[in-house]
Amino acid sequence: MTPSISQEGRVFDDCLVASGDERLVSAAKSGDRSAFSELCNRDASKILGRVYRITRNWQDAEDVLQEAMLKAFVHLNDFECRSGFSSWLTRIAINSALMMLRKRRCVEVSIDTTNHPETGQTWEPWDLRPDPESCYVQREREELLEGAILRLPPIFRDVIQLRHAQECSPAEIARTLGISLAAVKSRLSRAKIVLRASLQ
Repeated sequence: MTPSISQEGRVFDDCLVASGDERLVSAAKSGDRSAFSELCNRDASKILGRVYRITRNWQDAEDVLQEAMLKAFVHLNDFECRSGFSSWLTRIAINSALMMLRKRRCVEVSIDTTNHPETGQTWEPWDLRPDPESCYVQREREELLEGAILRLPPIFRDVIQLRHAQECSPAEIARTLGISLAAVKSRLSRAKIVLRASLQ
């Protein structure tokens, strides 16, 4: 059957996207970080929306997207352009979101409910120990994050380090730095934006 004009247009557009992906991926694999950033940012909002439909929490969705981008960066050489980069990144993000939900559900299962109420069958807890690949990705992520935090201006670096390294509450940070709670929240929000841009 001869494709319609609209179908031909979509095929042509898909070819253009694939060609653009190959050029950007090739550049990113050669060390061009701006090319990798363009690949990630091009469809970030669409992927974030899909992840949010899984996590039902915007903070979790943003964390998952950042983790997916880091995984894509670490495993970029494994991408062979058989599909669009956006599709590949979306699959990574969705898998990361589902993994996060599975781990959360496992942690929330009470020891008292590990026996089925009718059959009495014991439910074996899942093995939550990270596999070698996850450990490697986690180390890469921590190193990238630490470097990005060190590059922050002191006004942002202080609040981020107190919040995440020392696990201080916003109120404790306000007392430590002698600033208002509103200022702490504002600096934390702006620091996260700067970090996200730096990591991309």
